[in-house]
Amino acid sequence: MALLELYTEYNRVWIPDADQVWKSAEIVRDFLLGDNVLELLLEDGTENYYPVDPAKPQLPPLRNPDILVGENDLTALSYLHEPAVLHNLRVRFVESKIIYTYCGIILVAVNPYKQLHIYGDAIIHAYSGQNMGDMDPHIFAVAEEAYKQMARNHKNQSIIVSGESGAGKTVSARYAMRYFAVVSKSGSKTRVEDKVLASNPITEAIGNAKTTRNDNSSRFGKYTEISFDRRYRIIGANMRTYLLEKSRVVFQADNERNYHIFYQMCSCAHLPEFKNLKLLSADEFAYTCMGGEITIEGVDDQKDMEETRRTFSLLGLMEDFQSDVFKVLAAVLHLGNLEIKNSGDGKSSVPLRDPHLAVFCELLGVSAEGLARWLCHRRIVLVAETVVKPVPKERAINARDALAKQIYAHLFDCIINKINTALQVPGKQHAFIGVLDIYGFETFDINSFEQFCINYANEKLQQQFNLHVFKLEQEEYMKEDIPWTLIDFYDNQPVIDLIEAKMGILDLLDEECLFPQGTDRSWLQKLFKYLDANPLFEKPRLSNEAFVIQHFADKVEYQCGGFLEKNRDTLYEELVDILRVSEFPFVSNFFQEEKQKTVTSKVVKVRPARPGVKSANKQQRASVGDKFCSSLSLLMETLNATTPHYVRCIKPNDEKLSFEYDSRRVVQQLRACGVLETIRISAQSYPSRWTYNEFYSRYSILMLHHERDLSDKKQTCKNVLQRLIQDPNQYKFGRTKIFFRAGQVAYLEKLRLDRLRGACVTLQKHVRGWSKRRKYLRMREAAIILQQYIRGTKTIRKSVTAATLKQGWAALVIQRCWRGYRMRQVFHLVRVASVTIQAFTRGWIARKRYKKMMEEQKALILQKYARAWLARRRFQTMRRLVLNVQLSFRVQQLRKKNEEQNKENRGLMERLTSLANSHSHTVDRLHGLEAQLEKATNHKTSLEAREKKAKDDASQITTHLQKEIEGLKLEKQNLEKKFEASSKEAKESFDHMKTNLGEQKEHEARFRKIAENNIEIQKIDHAKEEETLKEEIKRLKEGRVSLQRKIEEGDQVNADLQEQVIQLTKHVKVIPELRKDLNTLQNQRNNMDRKMKEQSEQARAKMNDITRQLLGGVVEENVLLGLTPDDSEKMYEVEDLLAAFDGLQKATRILENHQREQKESYETQVEGWKLKADHLENENSKLQNLFQEKSNVNENIRQELSRLSSENSVIPELKLQALELQRQKQDLEAHVEEQSRELADKTEEITNVLQKKIQEESSQRRHFEEKSEELEELKRELEGRVEELGEENNHLKRQLQMESEAKSKLRQETSQLTAENMDFEEQLDQKDRLIKKLQNQIKSLETSQKAKQTSAPAIPKDYLGMLEYKREDESRLIQNTILDLKPKGVVVNMIPGLPAYILFMCVRHADYLNDEVKLKTLMNGVIGAVKKVIMSHCKDFELLSFWLSNTYQLLNCLKQYSGEEEFLKQNTSRRKKTACRILICLNTDRFSATWPFKSTISLSRSWRRPSLLQLCLLSVFHSTMSQHGMEQCLIKQAVKQMFYLVGATTLNNIMLRKDMCSCRKGMQIRCNISYLEEWLKERDMQSSNAMDTLRPLSQAACLLQVNKSTDDDAKEITEICTELNPVQIVKILNSYTPIDDFEKRVTSSFVRKVQSLLQDRDGSTQLMLDSDYRFQVTFPFCPSFQALELLQVPTSLNLGFLTRI
Repeated sequence: MALLELYTEYNRVWIPDADQVWKSAEIVRDFLLGDNVLELLLEDGTENYYPVDPAKPQLPPLRNPDILVGENDLTALSYLHEPAVLHNLRVRFVESKIIYTYCGIILVAVNPYKQLHIYGDAIIHAYSGQNMGDMDPHIFAVAEEAYKQMARNHKNQSIIVSGESGAGKTVSARYAMRYFAVVSKSGSKTRVEDKVLASNPITEAIGNAKTTRNDNSSRFGKYTEISFDRRYRIIGANMRTYLLEKSRVVFQADNERNYHIFYQMCSCAHLPEFKNLKLLSADEFAYTCMGGEITIEGVDDQKDMEETRRTFSLLGLMEDFQSDVFKVLAAVLHLGNLEIKNSGDGKSSVPLRDPHLAVFCELLGVSAEGLARWLCHRRIVLVAETVVKPVPKERAINARDALAKQIYAHLFDCIINKINTALQVPGKQHAFIGVLDIYGFETFDINSFEQFCINYANEKLQQQFNLHVFKLEQEEYMKEDIPWTLIDFYDNQPVIDLIEAKMGILDLLDEECLFPQGTDRSWLQKLFKYLDANPLFEKPRLSNEAFVIQHFADKVEYQCGGFLEKNRDTLYEELVDILRVSEFPFVSNFFQEEKQKTVTSKVVKVRPARPGVKSANKQQRASVGDKFCSSLSLLMETLNATTPHYVRCIKPNDEKLSFEYDSRRVVQQLRACGVLETIRISAQSYPSRWTYNEFYSRYSILMLHHERDLSDKKQTCKNVLQRLIQDPNQYKFGRTKIFFRAGQVAYLEKLRLDRLRGACVTLQKHVRGWSKRRKYLRMREAAIILQQYIRGTKTIRKSVTAATLKQGWAALVIQRCWRGYRMRQVFHLVRVASVTIQAFTRGWIARKRYKKMMEEQKALILQKYARAWLARRRFQTMRRLVLNVQLSFRVQQLRKKNEEQNKENRGLMERLTSLANSHSHTVDRLHGLEAQLEKATNHKTSLEAREKKAKDDASQITTHLQKEIEGLKLEKQNLEKKFEASSKEAKESFDHMKTNLGEQKEHEARFRKIAENNIEIQKIDHAKEEETLKEEIKRLKEGRVSLQRKIEEGDQVNADLQEQVIQLTKHVKVIPELRKDLNTLQNQRNNMDRKMKEQSEQARAKMNDITRQLLGGVVEENVLLGLTPDDSEKMYEVEDLLAAFDGLQKATRILENHQREQKESYETQVEGWKLKADHLENENSKLQNLFQEKSNVNENIRQELSRLSSENSVIPELKLQALELQRQKQDLEAHVEEQSRELADKTEEITNVLQKKIQEESSQRRHFEEKSEELEELKRELEGRVEELGEENNHLKRQLQMESEAKSKLRQETSQLTAENMDFEEQLDQKDRLIKKLQNQIKSLETSQKAKQTSAPAIPKDYLGMLEYKREDESRLIQNTILDLKPKGVVVNMIPGLPAYILFMCVRHADYLNDEVKLKTLMNGVIGAVKKVIMSHCKDFELLSFWLSNTYQLLNCLKQYSGEEEFLKQNTSRRKKTACRILICLNTDRFSATWPFKSTISLSRSWRRPSLLQLCLLSVFHSTMSQHGMEQCLIKQAVKQMFYLVGATTLNNIMLRKDMCSCRKGMQIRCNISYLEEWLKERDMQSSNAMDTLRPLSQAACLLQVNKSTDDDAKEITEICTELNPVQIVKILNSYTPIDDFEKRVTSSFVRKVQSLLQDRDGSTQLMLDSDYRFQVTFPFCPSFQALELLQVPTSLNLGFLTRI
């Protein structure tokens, strides 16, 4: 179809625009040949008339259909031109937030100026192994393609990254190298890949700087070769650099910085290791503050310095080398601050006292005088003499700057060489991948020598790129068998010749540099003279100091100023000599004479970049241009010998705004980087390429009915295309693809859209016609009804008169009466008939119901009696078994409890003896106090004698003293009142304690009832009650202490009063009366003491009697003595009474504990007998099942014998097996009968014993209840007595204090002793366990020795379930049972876990013999063999499943026979006796079933597909695992892990593939998820929680299907997608692709709305799910019920050397 025919109505075109470069417009009217105007409608609604030349119409480029907009590859667009490329990039970058786009073999990367979550390790693994077009464009896809081609084609690869400054070249190259480091791990200890990545921070620090366009601009080109070995693992790297911008060291433009390393050093000037460098702030050095910018926003130079030093150390560049580098850098900074003064007459000088000169010379070890002299002078060597000539200040400054540049350049080269040395690892290089990070085409307002060299390098790279694209295009056509026509493409060889050929720009520049008097202007005049005729060289109109070159990208005007100086790169020989003799070896080596080295040529030969003939006078050192040409030639030689891959970095805007798109800047870079040239080459031939399947699925709507043939889609596509497009030159049919010329796919899209639009119009036509007809019929029906009623009313009005009305009323009356009579007659007849029918029917139904009820009642009665008889019978048998089990168990528990109680009693006796000793000490102290009291009485008598002498003197003041005595009496009364109040408070506290004790009794009674139902609840409540009692006792003791303190204060007051009285009695006559009063008080006290002693003795006797009555039959006599106080003389003390009371409480607690323990022991015994009965019943049922299974096996064997009668070799073996099985059947029947007899006898014995125990327990319970009531009464009496005694014991305050202190110490000691006792008990328990193990081993050794000593060993009647083998047969055993065993054998499948049982029987025999060495070697051999099988057959799922089941079974057997209590619960008594002994001591943790489980899961990774159509594989896996007898818990865990792998992989594909983000794909995914859910239901595996792992995928599919336009839709998305993080939701919305033109894209405003709703959501920020995540695997213990003693080893396993024991 002709291109002009596409300019029809509704199509859109692109027209030029000054602001947006191109803008879209819609064609209003069809364009016809001869029209001079194309009528357009702009997007803002304005009309536009585009002028067209009728003779040669140049129409604007057509716009692609919306379905093609946003394609991953620009070459897939129907119309390939500049506006289409620009628009496609803008849609992907701004709307979809996608920064990568393919353009054929080029990856276009637009800098987002924002950190994106698309570079994690999960994304690297997702791209690993994928083809380049399968996933969304990414730098990792290009790296994977290079890595894959290197491994597949065994050819070196290159990745060329280019672009403007600030476009992201360095970051892209860094990510490419990181991909290689992650994918191809070196596997060595040197970690070369880490070193390769660590070189980036160093090179960026010394080679990157801030410019106006980029904060981290690379000011040099870098080519990094990453070396790989034959296994394609990194073994080293090598780095080459190009054209370092040395001028930046001494000069920076405004708003720019020097190299980062200078600012990093200045930020660390305060650190100790930098003190000797005498660094200043960055704004104080001339070389760092020239641009006015010393900081970068968001960059911490000090942290970057730490990272630089860390990477230096990681590369092996130690502190010495780092300090040398920092010295040189600091010297460069100080050199920039060196002041050069003007001395007049063209002279200059450097002051020797300049501090920076001294620091520079000190750091580099050079002479200050020599440096100061030769900076300002120059030596000129003549024929006859040598002249020293001073130079002016400007040339001296140039010499200083040249010296700084040269030092930095040498330092840069030295560091690069050191890095290359560190990256070299011993090993032969097999292949390499080179990453070229080089500057792109540059054009500025002022372009100098650096831009000239950069653009020259880009010309060479563009030429190589054009040739490569042309070659790939040719290979594509040849592969598809399409005729190849020569395509005209731009060849920039003339520009290259203009620069590098003889008499070219560089040659003339080198020639001019040879002349001492040569200047930039003289060189420019030579250019105008020799190159004026070249069309690519121009002279600017308004400038005589510049020239213009027509590059492939654009015209560039170069200013000639500085070309000669920069090309010469001159440095005075005198300054070089000074540095050459430096005392600093690191610097002196920079300037040593370089020896001429012959460079051997490589195998690959290319056309030389410059002719080999050079001028004769090249004895001086090479110029910068010459060096750059040679290095560039070497680079091109390397690139031509490799397969290149291209990455073009684009800078979207100059303001560094995130996701802002400046079309003018972007189109400028697209033109410069060769993207548009690639598109132009593709557009000249057949740019659009579709596979036959894609074409069939997309354009099947255009096919006719007879053309649709699913069997041969290729021929169908040919037929349709030949019908739709008449011109065969517009398309070509290849082997796998259809090639279209530009515009043909858009034409097909137009036909498809017209067909869809026509179908929509047809549907609309029929729907609207149907609705209109329906509406018309309703209106017509309503009109007819209205007409009917109107006409009826008219006729009625015309025919109505008085006579007719009367006749009508009369007729109505007659009709009414007659009809009523007739209806009554009929009603009566019908009523009689219905009543009769109802009576007979109801009677029949009632009789039938009665009969059925009688039958049901009789059946219920029969069922009731039968079920009751069965229930009674079952209950009796169960009760007998339970009672037997409980009794045996409780007897054992009682014995253990008695032993423990005896130990506790011994400990209590020791503590009581210690308390008695302390009490005796207190008694001795009391005797001493009594002696002191006697002395006091003697002293009183002497005082009385003195009082008689002083009676006369004291008569005058008696009256005064009497008044004072009355006041003291009043005070005494007040004190007595206070004392009474305190005693009342004490009584109240004791009353409170009494009530608490009463409540405690009620609680205890209540808890005693509850304990009969639930033991655990009773223990918890009892513990709480004890805590509350302890708290109450503590509170009472504290109250008592406070009362004692008050009493002490009152006594102290009394003592003071007595002393005053003693002093005053000398002058008082009434002292004898007071003395009489004192005597009476003393007598009263003695009487009270006697009464207290008597009462205390009575209380003690009562307590002794009560405690003996309570505990006489429970505890021993020494314990009873410990519970009663020994010292009867001190029973009147309050503390002793409380201690007695505590003893009674202890007695009651002992009784209660004993009662509770007996009850618990009886209950546990009953439960134990019940468990034992259940276990025996289970064993009986299992034996019956085993017998049934054996009978079934016999039947199967008989069938197998009949089927295999023709095979003579197998018949004898099967006969032997049949005889053996029959013999086993007879043994089993006999064993079952014996067990049934034993069960009957045991049940009768257990019932009798249980009845006796229950009667004894009930009698003891009644006795204990009576004793508890008596104790309660005694408690009440003692509490009353304690209240009385508390008021009468004020004079014993000091003794009580001493006793309380002693008791507190005793309590502390007892608590320490109890803690130590607990520790000792734990140690004793451990030792007891060890003793038991040793005793078991001793018993086994004795039995084995006895068996050896007997001369004629007895033949055992039963097998022990063990297999014996010789030590030399161990390798054969492992070989036959593990290495050579196939899981498809009949014998192996008949008995699941057979290898595990055989191996375990061998392990048991080695353990039975106590041969630890043999056991260890066997276990190690089994572990190694299983691992070897798993590693060598990691792709065979059937074998992995087989060994997963067997290792799990073997692990369970090891646990079951280990002898540990937790695994012995379900073992028989025989298995408990034959438990393994050495295995208890050995560490069996090394044997685990996780190895085959992990291998099984890793195998499932190879078949995961995004389509989720893997039900057949899942079914095969499930059936295989079930066939091998794998436990259901393991199958569920494996299925859950497989579901997670499928869900994670599919979701990651959605994130990384734009074609997966559509409504149709979401529907397919949800359908497949429903299939998986049905699969789980069919196999009853919903409890595995496998569907929970698919929730993120299900929500992503739902997100693809929901509406995405309104605010409600945004809220719905946030509510639905709870398992997806905000990054994943935004990624899916941005990547959503409409299927047709009728579906709308997701707008950026809607995406921002969803983002705002998701701001508060916490969670991960990772884009990808970790497909390597593994759920925690658990292997629960599942006991084996296989009788090992009945298991026979099949002869087919070739294990004849094994012997059954």
